Amino acid sequence: MTAPHPRRRRALAIPAGMAMATALALLPGVPAAAADGPSATADAASLSYVVNVRPGQAPSAQVKRAIAEAGGTIVTSYDRIGVIVVHAADPGFAEAVRKVRGVQSAGATRTAPLPSAATADMGTPKVLGAREVAAAEATAGQDPLQKYQWDLPAIKADKAHEKSLGSAGVTVAVIDTGVDDTHPDIAPNFDRAASVNCVSGKPDTTDGAWRPGAAESPHGTHVAGEIAAAKNGVGMTGVAPGVKVSGIKVSNPDGFFYTEAVVCGFMWAAEHGVEVTNNSYYTDPWYFNCKDDPDQKALVEAVTRASRYAEKKGAVNVAAAGNENYDLAADAIADPSSPNDTTPSDRVVDPSECYDIPTQLPGVVTVAATGAKGIKSSFSNHGLGVIDIAAPGGDSTAYQKPEPPADNGLILGTLPGGKWGYMAGTSMASPHVAGVAALIRSTHPDASPAEVKSLLYAQADATPCTTPYDIDGDGETDAVCEGPAERNGFYGHGIADALDAVTK
Repeated sequence: MTAPHPRRRRALAIPAGMAMATALALLPGVPAAAADGPSATADAASLSYVVNVRPGQAPSAQVKRAIAEAGGTIVTSYDRIGVIVVHAADPGFAEAVRKVRGVQSAGATRTAPLPSAATADMGTPKVLGAREVAAAEATAGQDPLQKYQWDLPAIKADKAHEKSLGSAGVTVAVIDTGVDDTHPDIAPNFDRAASVNCVSGKPDTTDGAWRPGAAESPHGTHVAGEIAAAKNGVGMTGVAPGVKVSGIKVSNPDGFFYTEAVVCGFMWAAEHGVEVTNNSYYTDPWYFNCKDDPDQKALVEAVTRASRYAEKKGAVNVAAAGNENYDLAADAIADPSSPNDTTPSDRVVDPSECYDIPTQLPGVVTVAATGAKGIKSSFSNHGLGVIDIAAPGGDSTAYQKPEPPADNGLILGTLPGGKWGYMAGTSMASPHVAGVAALIRSTHPDASPAEVKSLLYAQADATPCTTPYDIDGDGETDAVCEGPAERNGFYGHGIADALDAVTK
């Protein structure tokens, strides 16, 4: 069973017939201010490019001259990793620059001119009334909405909070669609100094530039609440409610996550003391980036350099595995959705040569999703040797129904405007792991990223393959899991364990 490919990120990719899982359940609250970050401005016929040169030094005079002669304008240069962001209108720009001595690779980051064409976004929200909100009463030691968060006991976060809420000295950066820092569950833990708008590929630190606009996706705000919603008697509780969270906005108003923005996001996190980054997206416009294509090769190289630099500077990078029920260890995968900013073409790719970035990059923690019954979510990608760990990402209640009082199989999170609501996807699984990684770093403040990852995997609860995996009960196998309980294609090293994170 293969889930249909959605336009929207790593959330809400639910198989046909599961309309409830494509909606948000909203709880009304206090409206928040919104500030749009600037999009890249250029001639309507221009494209954006990355030009990769030798790291550690500014672009040479020869490279700068060649870029100008090919009709390019340098937007910014990340000299520490040798990535230059350029705008150019000439469609032959990349080919011309690749021939220049000192240029290691170059490629267009999109197929649509700047700015990109608008696309569809989230499903229609399912709004809950004020009566239902008022009925949510706090129990001893819990925030009012925590009783609906079946995902917290699934990773023993409720027990972990009796020991530790995490350290305010640890920051998790949400590299995403923006974070509403005025939300009452986010404001107490928000790290403004580590927040930025990177949409143009160049940091914009204007106050509030990291927030989503009124018409933009609530995705990043939801992720931020899952990680670090404060334990403050209001709303819900995050996996690590004592740590800080920052917003690094990399999604443009049309919902695209382009390479130059993602590079900027990792670099900002690296230079601002972030301990963990959460990446619940794939880098547009290619779902898989094939290294035998010169443009796509350059995108892989640029994001690889940036993510590795962030890890070198102390960050653990966590990413969602994706929502198409793909076997990422297969010999071939059909990719009918790329490029998604113009006209997709049918192609078949080898995922060992064509990468979902940043998900499949070296060093990145790749997270699969589970539902309320603790088995792989119907939509979650999988793959032996690709999936590192699993965590709650939700599923339809028709497939995995939580125990009362929880009545929704999706994941509760914060939403812009002081609201709360439900979403599903590996987008929701990844922040659970990011939160656990933040708890590990809180317990072991001097641990390196490699040590944090080692503890994360060692402490995970080994989970054997679900065999046969017939999630919809129609008598047909919907996905095949390979490997032992200690490391398999559905759950990796197992399901994340927040209690071990604060006690071991």
